[in-house]
Amino acid sequence: MKSVTGRELAKALERSGWVLLRVHGSHHIYGKQGRRERISVPIHGNAAIKRGLLAQLIKLAGIAEKDL
Repeated sequence: MKSVTGRELAKALERSGWVLLRVHGSHHIYGKQGRRERISVPIHGNAAIKRGLLAQLIKLAGIAEKDL
């Protein structure tokens, strides 16, 4: 799995229809019409999201790794 920052993941979520609902500190909370799940993306400067968390977030969002 390639290294992805929080900003890059946020852009990928927005491209796939997720909408920014609110910002709580350094975490951006995304939601999607018709889905109950909320996705919290940590945006800590240019720090990469750790592999396990990234895998969980893209699985929950329903996007492919190639779309990042």
